[in-house]
Amino acid sequence: MTITFVGHGYVGLVTAAVFADLGNTVWVIGHTPEKIENLKKGIIPIYEPGLEELVKRNVQAKRLLFTLDYSPAISQSDVVFIAVGTPPKSNGEADLSVVFAVAEKIGKHLDGYTVVITKSTVPMGTNRKVKELVEKIKPAKAVFDIASVPEFLREGQAISDTLHPDRIVIGTESQKAQDVLVELHKPLIAQESKQERLVVTTIETAEMIKYAANAFLATKISFANAIAQLSEKVGANGPDVLRAVGLDKRIGPAFLYAGAGYGGSCFPKDVKALIQIARQNSYDFKLLSDVEEINKQAMHGIVHKAEKALGRDMKGKTVAVLGLSFKPDTDDMRDAPSRIIIPELLDRGAKVKTYDPIAMDNAKKIFKDLQITYCKDAYDAVSGADLMILVTEWNEFRQLDLAKIRELMHNLGIIDGRNIYEPEKAKALGFAYMGVGR
Repeated sequence: MTITFVGHGYVGLVTAAVFADLGNTVWVIGHTPEKIENLKKGIIPIYEPGLEELVKRNVQAKRLLFTLDYSPAISQSDVVFIAVGTPPKSNGEADLSVVFAVAEKIGKHLDGYTVVITKSTVPMGTNRKVKELVEKIKPAKAVFDIASVPEFLREGQAISDTLHPDRIVIGTESQKAQDVLVELHKPLIAQESKQERLVVTTIETAEMIKYAANAFLATKISFANAIAQLSEKVGANGPDVLRAVGLDKRIGPAFLYAGAGYGGSCFPKDVKALIQIARQNSYDFKLLSDVEEINKQAMHGIVHKAEKALGRDMKGKTVAVLGLSFKPDTDDMRDAPSRIIIPELLDRGAKVKTYDPIAMDNAKKIFKDLQITYCKDAYDAVSGADLMILVTEWNEFRQLDLAKIRELMHNLGIIDGRNIYEPEKAKALGFAYMGVGR
């Protein structure tokens, strides 16, 4: 097939590269000349393991094409995906302005039969609005159907998630569009599990599935953090509690870990959007409001632990913050806990040294007005520090030489914001250790 993706962020670029690797001709339309020229050379604007190699291979094979021009791409395509951002407005509602602007541009260039798909995360009813916009502006002879095919990619594992999805959701009211999309996704669905992993449903249901999935995972994380907070107060060991709970087959262990809170491009945005969708439909989604509040408490809780370790007046104290991205294997710092923790430490007079394997270039832009020392590695960051705070559980932090760190630090304080170290081992080396829920 010939396919077009409008948008080259995580979702658009990864999915486009995978479909190109499967033998399709795939166009990717962007709006920034510099980024498009870089992509033509195989230079990608984001960090995602394996993506650069995948893009370069398919660019060289001339299956993956990047352009600023809608004309050749849309008119030749059997399927067009809208994969642009839907950032939150000030009230949490999803901003759909780019989705609608792109829909109008697509409509102008349709030719023959095309399936127009919204892959961006959008509120219920958005695809109907896209259909109205395209219908008004399309050439008379053009025929199209709409569909919702939400994405379920995890940053850092996006290629694997595209090739081996837990489920593929197709929402459409057209049998012809359904047949096209089932055929397109057939290589991604093992035959023996086709019926189990393929969900064909209505447009509004498909739109709702994405929000429901992310809201549930965010709820699971906040539940874990709430249990951790209570465990600290009653003298229970939170990680053991959560591990035992996760062994229940009805619950499962995934996302049931306490820590410094969730962040990233999806959970915070989608939880806020679903709260607003509920409000607009006269439903007070109190559960998700509490999920948000608990997540904020988890981030602020790391600072409270720092106060316990150093005192509220941290003036002159040096804190080493390990990890800046919201999770490992990505440079994404959107709503990352580090964006709350570091400014609060600085506000209390602390000096902050930090290191992240990938995200420091992004951090320098985000924290450009803050006095932060960026270090070459974790050992450089902890040198002379009074307190080390582990914020992101990168693999290279898991087996740091704590004995070496003991010799480098000025005072021996550790806040393990992801519970990756053995408390007894740290304490035996003389560290004042604090985890989350431990």
